[in-house]
Order: sequence, then structure tokens, then C-alpha cells
Amino acid sequence: MKALTWQGKRKIEYTQVPDPRIEDPGDLIIKVTSTAICGSDLHLYELMGPYMRAGDIIGHEAMGIVEEIGSAVARIKVGDRVVIPFNIACGSCWMCDRGLQSQCEKTQVRSRDMGAALFGYSELYGSVPGGQAEYLRVPHGDYGAIVVGGELPEHRYLFLSDILPTAWQGVAYADVPDGGTLAVFGLGPVGQLAARIGTHLGHRVIGVDPVPERRAMAARHGIETMDFGKHTAANLREATGRGPDAVLDAVGMEAHGSPGAHLMQQATGLLPEKVAQFAMENVSADRTAVLHTAVHSVRRGGTISLSGVYSGAATPMPMLEMFDKQIQLRQGQCNVRHWTGQLLPLAEDPADPLGLDDLVTHAVPLERGPELYETFQKKQDGCIKVVLQP
Repeated sequence: MKALTWQGKRKIEYTQVPDPRIEDPGDLIIKVTSTAICGSDLHLYELMGPYMRAGDIIGHEAMGIVEEIGSAVARIKVGDRVVIPFNIACGSCWMCDRGLQSQCEKTQVRSRDMGAALFGYSELYGSVPGGQAEYLRVPHGDYGAIVVGGELPEHRYLFLSDILPTAWQGVAYADVPDGGTLAVFGLGPVGQLAARIGTHLGHRVIGVDPVPERRAMAARHGIETMDFGKHTAANLREATGRGPDAVLDAVGMEAHGSPGAHLMQQATGLLPEKVAQFAMENVSADRTAVLHTAVHSVRRGGTISLSGVYSGAATPMPMLEMFDKQIQLRQGQCNVRHWTGQLLPLAEDPADPLGLDDLVTHAVPLERGPELYETFQKKQDGCIKVVLQP
């Protein structure tokens, strides 16, 4: 089959790779019909090279048609149209029983002391072949795979693999009070959906992003918008009085405006593999312009919810301000299957309350994936969400 494979920093190739096969009785094999590039894929593209191997199949947002099932699969049938959550969970362990599928005890990557395995996301998360490919093997498929209908366009369902539940969990973790205000930092795919979810739930939402095209998309959905800069915290306090009741950070470790940490990240990537891994696990720091602005912006007693990915081992935080302001902080990988029951009806609603029909800016064949990785990273051509079609 053909797939997108990681070959080095900022180097993705469309290559021939072996077809996946059933390896465990609980496995599924799906023929991928749609897959997507996620903002967190850009971390592999730029920073996570020390944990990648040339030839790794990437991608963790995928859906398709079931082609083959293992002998232990009972719920899923060949021919079902399914969406695949990005985290691999068993559905029966202590963590899964408590809605913490991202911490599944059967798929935890214990060799790295990490949580549940993820599709296509480096040796930190199990080196499981990803979904930017013609076919995908799905472990624990009887639990993980989400069966969907065949009438609606695929993007209505594809986002259930990651960005829609990630945005939903981010807003839930923000714990916005009735009549409250939510500021969403970063209007990429997750930020766009988080802002729309906040509006859908009746909150006042202010979306913050330096890219005009992203602010324009959010504004189409009734969201107030604001540019990001050195006066953002003051501007948010002026717009809200005390500051937003909650801030959702949908940006993460590669935020603009942190030149020192950016240089450290780039320097780490130039080190030999084992030295780079040691540096990332012990001395690396994230680019914190957005995270620190969130701390400065949120009102006293408010909540910060982190949906953007952070990985710094020594990221400095303004603990005095956080303690003095009594800020609550919630974060973590999304527990996709925990939210499926709430989100599937919204995805299938003919009224499209979350505006899922207005998110994809680029839908292209899988073979153009390498080109679109660059376009997405550089925020060119109005690129906000890329869907790839094998």
C-alpha cells in the first residue's frame, strides 16, 4: 500500500509500505477513505525527530470501511463505516471504566512511562503505524471503532477521531460558569471547534489568533475575535472586566513569540538521537508565550484548560501569579470514547450546530500530503484543516 512516512525533520514522503495484517484476535483492518493532518502532527514534522524512525507511518485521524476482522471481534462487521479514535483503548481496564481512555492500562507505553498508545505518534506512544495510509490496522477495534452512517459527508464524522472530542473535552475542562466568558487562544482546527462549542453551550467566546483568515472563519460563527500580541491580556481584561472566566489554550508547545525557547527547541533537534532524547526529557522548555498570556489574562479564581500539546521537561511557569490568582489548571490527552455518545448526534444533526461543514480548507489526494504538511505549518493559502483522501 501507499502511505505518508516520516523521513526526517520537515521531510514527509509518499511511499510504498507493507500492507497491515491481523496480528491479534481483537484487530480490525480498515480501508482508509479519509484521513487528516492534525496540528499535533506538525510537532512530529518539526520537533519530535529524536523519537521517530525513517519510514514511520504517521497520522492519527482516520476513518474508512472495515475490510477484515479478527476472530475475537463481535460488534464490528466487515463493511461497516467506522471512525477510529486517535488513542488506542481496551474499554475494560480500570482507567477505561472511569472514562480515562487516554490512560488505558492495557495499551500504556510503559517502556516510556507514557499513557495509552496513539496511532502514528512516535516511540513515545508505541510506534503504532498511523492512518495517513491506504489501510490501517486497529488494535482493540471492537471497542475503539465508532460505527457511523453512510449518508452524510465524511468530514461530518472524521473529526470524531480527534479534534471534535479534543475541543469538547477542552471546553468541559474549562468549566465556564453560566453566563461566563471563554477565551480561546489559537484558532486552528481545535480552537475553531472549541470556540463554536462554547457558543453552542451559551457562553460568550473570544477567539484570539494572529492569523486574519482564522479570525475571519471564527467570526462567521458568531465568535468575537482578537489579534494576539503583547497587549492581549490587557485587552481581554478590558473587554471582560475582570478577565475571562476561563481560557482554553489550543496552541501548545510551538507558540509564536518565544524566541529563546524556539532556539532551544531547534538546537535540541540538531543533537545526536540519544543526547536529544535526554535533553527533551530533562532540560527542554516549551514556547510559552500563549500559556503565560493565558495566566495573565484569566480572572482570579478562573480556569485554564490546555488542549494544545506541551512536552517541555523544564518549562518555566509563573507559579507566584498562578497561586496568588487561585487559578485552576486542567489538561491532558482527550479521552475520545468518553465523549462519543454526546458528540455523534451533534455531528449527524442536519442543522450542523457546530459548523462542521465549514472547517476543511484543503481536501486533496493522499499523495499530496508532503506538500500540504508544509502549507499547513507555514499557514499559507488560508490553510486551517487538511483532509487527505487515499
